[in-house]
Amino acid sequence: FSIDVRELRSKGRRQELVLPRQLAMYLIRELTSHSFPEIGQFFSGRDHSTVMYSINKITQQLQEDDDLKRREREIRQTLGV
Repeated sequence: FSIDVRELRSKGRRQELVLPRQLAMYLIRELTSHSFPEIGQFFSGRDHSTVMYSINKITQQLQEDDDLKRREREIRQTLGV
C-alpha cells in the first residue's frame, strides 16, 4: 500500500489509511497470539472493539473482493507465511 508505518499506526482517519490499517489488524490477529486490546494499543491506543470491527470487516471483504484477497496473499508471501 506504500504507507509509512507511522501513518498506519497513527490516529489518522484518512480514507487511504483505513483499509491498510484494517488489513494490518487482521493479519496481526491471524499470524500472532496478540489479543484485541494488545493490537488496539499498538495502533495508537484504539479500543478492542475497533480492532474486532476491523477484523470482521476484512474477513467479510476477503470473501467478496478478489483484489483484496490477492493483496493479502502477497503480504503473507512477503512475510514468509
